[in-house]
Amino acid sequence: MKKVMLFSVLLLTIFLAACGSSNGGGKDAENKVYKVGVDTTYPPFEFEEKGEYKGIDIELINAIAEDQGFEIELSPMDFGGIIPAMQSGELDVAIAGMSITDERKKVVDFSNPYFDAGLTLVVQEGNSDIQKLDDLKGKTVAVKKGTTGATFAQENADKVGYKVVQFNDSPAMFQEVSNGNADVLIEDYPVIAYAIAQKDLGLKMVGERLNGDQYGIAVLKGENQDLLEKINAGLEKLKENGKYDEILKTYLGE
Repeated sequence: MKKVMLFSVLLLTIFLAACGSSNGGGKDAENKVYKVGVDTTYPPFEFEEKGEYKGIDIELINAIAEDQGFEIELSPMDFGGIIPAMQSGELDVAIAGMSITDERKKVVDFSNPYFDAGLTLVVQEGNSDIQKLDDLKGKTVAVKKGTTGATFAQENADKVGYKVVQFNDSPAMFQEVSNGNADVLIEDYPVIAYAIAQKDLGLKMVGERLNGDQYGIAVLKGENQDLLEKINAGLEKLKENGKYDEILKTYLGE
């Protein structure tokens, strides 16, 4: 009889231990901190000022996380390294002025679009020779690695007949054209518009927008779908309560 009772107590102990382990795992899942890849050389969406990360993307992802009740940790890196970092498991989310493209959709799942962007040509202030894509024949075009601007430039290089040079960050790309080492750069219009307004770069935008890109927040394809649903829900909530427009107005004045 004592052996039966002892065996019953042992089974109960194992059961309770298992339940305790399961509950603990649930708590750890709830307390997960999602690592978010950002590119802090991309104002007005992401930049660093006096040791603090600022910009549309920074405020937006923080507001979404607060609204939906999850924790995030920002991980700044070069734009071109963000998707590879997601693939290697270093990042859970990316918000980096990332255009929604069919090519990227093969690797990541995007949120609903949160910004209408578009590429534009940018030249030195005194340049009157370049107004459209066909004017780039024989020219040198500066782009930022891993961006839709870089993809667009490479796809049209042979057809139009220009040389493409790539840079790791936007400031270096801007400087290349300002110095006259490249004839033109291709950049998202809100980024270059903000940069020109903030500082005298000796640059100007020319011609019509080259495309109609939209930005999205990304998670690795097939992963973190619950989180993606929260991101979409939070984004919709911020648009409804006016917080989204407030963030845009802070940086774009519109």
